[in-house]
Amino acid sequence: MSFIGVHVSASGGVENAPLNAYALGATAFAFFTKNQRQWKAAALTDRQIALFKENNERCGYAPCQILPHDSYLINLGHPAADGLERSRAAFVDEMWRCEQLGLDRLNFHPGSTLGEIPVDDSLFRVAISINLALERTRGVCAVIENTAGQGTNLGHAFEQIAYIIDKVEDKSRVGVCIDTCHAFAAGHDISTPEGFAGFFKYFDAVVGLGYLRGIHLNDAKKKLGSRVDRHESIGKGEIGLNPFKWIVKDARFSNIPLILETPDPSAWPDEIRLLKGLAG
Repeated sequence: MSFIGVHVSASGGVENAPLNAYALGATAFAFFTKNQRQWKAAALTDRQIALFKENNERCGYAPCQILPHDSYLINLGHPAADGLERSRAAFVDEMWRCEQLGLDRLNFHPGSTLGEIPVDDSLFRVAISINLALERTRGVCAVIENTAGQGTNLGHAFEQIAYIIDKVEDKSRVGVCIDTCHAFAAGHDISTPEGFAGFFKYFDAVVGLGYLRGIHLNDAKKKLGSRVDRHESIGKGEIGLNPFKWIVKDARFSNIPLILETPDPSAWPDEIRLLKGLAG
């Protein structure tokens, strides 16, 4: 079964996220467990945790249908000691929030060198950061998202993601989320049947399909290989509609969250219906 959803608001409390997703007709959802542009937030209350779990049960969402995202401020490959420690503390807090909420995965961008240290040094810091977070939490998988390769961001090449995974001690608790817009911007032409098949063959060879824990379904505003991360509504960008049809119909991607992060919230119900129809 394809779990198709969208990144919804958790305004007013995390307990509202499943209700917001259900109202859109989603069978999966993503959300931020706290304000994504602040380092710290108030701890989750027992009531919030209980209501979040209760609302998921009422709406029919299991952990495998939910892909929370961490704060954009976090950089687990930060070149400076203070920035790295701050990011690690924030990441552990995000993982802990997921654990409290009964969730089994947390999606994050691997980080950036900021142009100050070699790529391998920064990748190694990401891996150590993951190990530290896994030691301090239980049951939550750290899910690395591929990037467009904009600026000094890590993760546009699957070899970089494989490097990180290789150095994670508990490989049962590390995974990958593929973002279609990021892949296209990084130079992978998934818009053609041959390119689509070749891309996932490459991912399987370098990382392994067994690590896939989610997919972000985003069309791309910019041209192939632009290295610019600009999402577009499904079927209205440079990627086109067909690759999204191939994804939702592919049994390899069943039972993981397929999450829209497209720019027009008013179009989300229609996009969800479209993808459900394509899935058959």
